[in-house]
Amino acid sequence: MAWVVLVISGILETVWAVALDRSAGFSRLVPSAVFVVALILSMAGLAWALREIPVGTGYAVWVGIGAVGTALVGMIALGEPVTFPRVVCLFLVIAGVVGLKLSH
Repeated sequence: MAWVVLVISGILETVWAVALDRSAGFSRLVPSAVFVVALILSMAGLAWALREIPVGTGYAVWVGIGAVGTALVGMIALGEPVTFPRVVCLFLVIAGVVGLKLSH
């Protein structure tokens, strides 16, 4: 169960990162509210998951999911460039996250 919560928390990290961008420096109410709620839920889920998962593994997986998710949203929905080096680097992050899970 801790791993499921950790993955959901990583996805919520993507949500709050995108909402932070869309808040325009906290000048827009709805994205700012989404940021705050997603941030709290993401951190709470991470904290809960770390009761069973070592902090080094849990934090790295959480950050990896959030980083890859945010980069994908940027490339797919926000018009950021999709280049071969960026895609390769995202696959390397995914490989690292999978490796951490498998070695746990």
